[in-house]
Amino acid sequence: MYKHEFNNIDFSEQKLSDNEYENCTFNNCVFNSIKGITFNDCEFLNCNFSNANIDLCILNECHFTDCKLIGLNFNRIKDFGFCITAKNCNLSYASFERKKMNKSSFNDCLMKGVNFTQTDLSSSKIINCDFSEAVFEQTNIESVDFTTNINFLIDPKVNNVKRTKFSRHNLSGLLYRYPIIIE
Repeated sequence: MYKHEFNNIDFSEQKLSDNEYENCTFNNCVFNSIKGITFNDCEFLNCNFSNANIDLCILNECHFTDCKLIGLNFNRIKDFGFCITAKNCNLSYASFERKKMNKSSFNDCLMKGVNFTQTDLSSSKIINCDFSEAVFEQTNIESVDFTTNINFLIDPKVNNVKRTKFSRHNLSGLLYRYPIIIE
């Protein structure tokens, strides 16, 4: 198990040499597969995971800053210990379908087209994110503060919105199914 820093490595050309990493920092790295690898308390800075194979990996208390996580199928990773923090990341077209993520945090992220079908986001922290084209179906967003988020379409009839906070300026994202005009 490694406990150090990895800088400027293209892991699509050079494979990760171990199956478990703890307290490591990956800076400006490229990944095409982390299949079956365990990451505990790791930090990823300016890394590119776009369309990487993340099947059966473990992401426990991992932090992503300025990363590209485009098209990742988080629903294919192991549930045990799953918890991520993402800041200023692009998660467009990722899928969190059926994931329990109530300890996760997203700040200033692009979440375009993300699939949250049957996802438990209750009590997670989501700040200043853009949810354009994101799918919320049977999603639990109980006690989430959505006041700073934009471009979401959430139907309260098919999602758990109990104690969820919304601001006046983004109410249209809750009422989009109704033939009304909001000014």
